[in-house]
Amino acid sequence: MKNQFLETGKVVGTHGIRGEVRVQPWCDDAQFLTQFKKLYTDNEGKRQLKITASRVHGNIVLMTIQGVQNIADAENLRGTILYMDRNDVQLPQGAYFMQDLLDCSVYDADSGVLLGELSDVSKTGANDVWHVKKDGKEYLVPAIRDVVIRVDIDAQKIFLRPIKGIFDDAD
Repeated sequence: MKNQFLETGKVVGTHGIRGEVRVQPWCDDAQFLTQFKKLYTDNEGKRQLKITASRVHGNIVLMTIQGVQNIADAENLRGTILYMDRNDVQLPQGAYFMQDLLDCSVYDADSGVLLGELSDVSKTGANDVWHVKKDGKEYLVPAIRDVVIRVDIDAQKIFLRPIKGIFDDAD
């Protein structure tokens, strides 16, 4: 089941004396976080924060939050995990929330053989690398068009056409 509210960053500090917070983004691009007018401090959407301003500053996002008016207020948010409502985002075709990919079963697109379960995603620059685990072994799969044939988030299934040598090792 897909979570409605997804982790998107963490308040890691304060900025200035007027209550701005420094947010470490947990997404592909820090600019992504600047689109939100509201974020949440829980994974059920019960505690909402109204974002009145945000901007990218290096690899973090500086945010002004309604009701956070000074450094003491901002300091109280340090360590807070921020969540977004998935309904507030329209992903482009072929893009997925990492949290939706985790724990999906991974199959060979041609044979239908179960290759394992997606356990992690690494950012490498050129492309993501998916970590597929099976029987205590971990396989690293480049998440590129030639390899990733189909992703069905609702069914929690991923179909790959693996590059020779990734899964067919000798031992």
